[in-house]
Amino acid sequence: MADLEGFSGQTVLITGASRGIGAGLVEHFRQRGAWVAGCARSLAPAEDAGGWQAQVDVTDEAAVRAWIEGVWQRRARIDVLVNNAGAASMNHALLTPLSSLRGAFELNCLAAFAASREVAKKMRKAGYGRIVNLTTVAVPLRLAGELAYAASKAALESATRVLATELAPYGITCNLVGPSPVATDLLRGVPRDKLDRLLARLPQQRLATVAEVAYAVELFARREASALTGQTLYLGGV
Repeated sequence: MADLEGFSGQTVLITGASRGIGAGLVEHFRQRGAWVAGCARSLAPAEDAGGWQAQVDVTDEAAVRAWIEGVWQRRARIDVLVNNAGAASMNHALLTPLSSLRGAFELNCLAAFAASREVAKKMRKAGYGRIVNLTTVAVPLRLAGELAYAASKAALESATRVLATELAPYGITCNLVGPSPVATDLLRGVPRDKLDRLLARLPQQRLATVAEVAYAVELFARREASALTGQTLYLGGV
């Protein structure tokens, strides 16, 4: 995994690229020679020789389709899609309105599916592609207070495994990386006692780093990973 030019010439798409894991993934793949297209609601449009960033709301199906078409017009190839955009929702089930569930499913599952579907149409033309979706350890740990988040990501996991089956004949793999809590700004709103209880349930009782998540994503994104599909890799020893 030390090959810093392992993605030279490849086109990599990353959603939720404005901060945290997403921003780290953009930098990670650019350093490895890829042309990277990142999108997020808060990204200011910019473009250089190493890639393109665009302001896109991933829950807007038409906007996602236009972004992917924009990449295709620029590159005429898409090698990797990383669906990183998502958001946690913390509330007791008895206090969770249906609107929170709908919002979580829209962002954490439906948006990722829409991007995967549109990208797969392009990847099929080349007979090659790598789709990596970000899930969470909240699914296997069944974390209290995260019903909407865990349920929407569980749906994404199931959808990804079906996609892996349907897209395999086209040379496209579909896998999932489930980070344990990562040291990013998003953790600032999590009460310390809640975070400590969560970490206590992990074999590795510490925060993961963005670099560790990027390493796991790269594992599935590499050309050599052709036999890996329909798999979920959780971090932290889960």
